[in-house]
Amino acid sequence: MEATEKNNAGNSSEFRRSELSDTELEIVGQPYSISVLKVGYCLSEQDGSFRADGTISLLTGPRTILVDTGGPWDRDFLVKRLKDKRLDPGDISLVVGTHGHSDHVGNLGLFPGATIVVGCDISEGDRYLPNQLAEGQPYPIDEHVSIVPTPGHTGRDVSLLVKGTTMGTVLVAGDLFECCTDDDSWRELSENPAVQEASRQEALRTSDVIIPGHGLPFRVHREEADGRSG
Repeated sequence: MEATEKNNAGNSSEFRRSELSDTELEIVGQPYSISVLKVGYCLSEQDGSFRADGTISLLTGPRTILVDTGGPWDRDFLVKRLKDKRLDPGDISLVVGTHGHSDHVGNLGLFPGATIVVGCDISEGDRYLPNQLAEGQPYPIDEHVSIVPTPGHTGRDVSLLVKGTTMGTVLVAGDLFECCTDDDSWRELSENPAVQEASRQEALRTSDVIIPGHGLPFRVHREEADGRSG
């Protein structure tokens, strides 16, 4: 699947997106590799309701980092997927909840010993750490990984930016992007579409691969008006 999004920054480039396959859920890197443990989904029902669950991603490297935990109904699934990676919940040192919706942070209780990030709050047990995420400043984990503010879907959304993979810079983006082909459908779920649009544009400018909240990862192709791509 592919989608195209115009760059609203005032220049002549646009962004083309191409979805990875479900066999490309392991992104090798140095020093961090990324595994998509569960691909999220969002499905409309005939009665007007919808079924949804968030993408769960694992980083392994100098630190072991989980980005989003799925809903409470994913508890046994998540423990099993970690076991498949020869990990226990106690091996996770950092859990990043991209925002506070239940399908993304429903299993925080599995990780009482980890540093927990939910939106712009960072805590170690009952101790909350100072940061400037709410003021728009990134929070570096190390030279390869940082938490970056990506508000709009909610006012305090964050994403995890990972450098040094074989696919380039990867953004684990939560619901900044619903999926590769979300077009304007994301606006229906956005608390602040104008702010989210700006966050999306920045993500497309700076990332080579984006892992969205409810679909397969996708590549970002930056194309100039004359058809050249970068």
